[in-house]
Amino acid sequence: MKNNVKFDHNDHAIINSYKSILDGLSLFLGDGFEFVLHSLEDLDRSAIKVVNGQFSNRTEGAPITDVAMQLLKEIKKSGDNNKNMVYVNNQNCRSPIKSATLPITGSNGKIIGLLCINFHLSIPLHDFLSGFFNIFDEKAIKPINENYATNSEYLITSALDVAKAEVHNNDKITASNHNKIIISLLYERGIFELKDAVHIIASDLKISKNTVYLHIRNCSKQA
Repeated sequence: MKNNVKFDHNDHAIINSYKSILDGLSLFLGDGFEFVLHSLEDLDRSAIKVVNGQFSNRTEGAPITDVAMQLLKEIKKSGDNNKNMVYVNNQNCRSPIKSATLPITGSNGKIIGLLCINFHLSIPLHDFLSGFFNIFDEKAIKPINENYATNSEYLITSALDVAKAEVHNNDKITASNHNKIIISLLYERGIFELKDAVHIIASDLKISKNTVYLHIRNCSKQA
């Protein structure tokens, strides 16, 4: 079919990488949102990932929609491959759906897929709220303290303070091993990927940078 897009290896890798994104969006937003990932490699069976398809009864292998085809034509006409479409879908006078169709680009900037998001406005309010505000379900969402640092130095020192507190409050860790364990915790949390982390941590712990590097090497061997 002439409208199908010819994929290369990179295109397959890019389009498939979006599958886990749909699962993550569903976990974050709840069951009130339907997500469909379309691949333009085969328009007759373009839906390669469907999450919460119970609303529209769509499943993997479903064809592309007429609205999606319209968007692709508009993109081709305008030459803007980043054109998004957000609209209200009346779905033949049934319950309205707030929808978004977002293009996915692959090799050489060509459009290889579409990410479609549908919020069905008829969903009962308690179902929407229980899905969207599921922050108290620790089995679904793990509580984590995330640091929105304004610069990398603050991020490093904040992470260092947390690690020091963990180690100093653990009576099972001997004083001679404090620095070793602190550096190990920071290594596990990726802090040494940041510029100047070794210098800042060595200065705070009052040890040499070589000592920090020694502990890092030992951590990498155990990883």
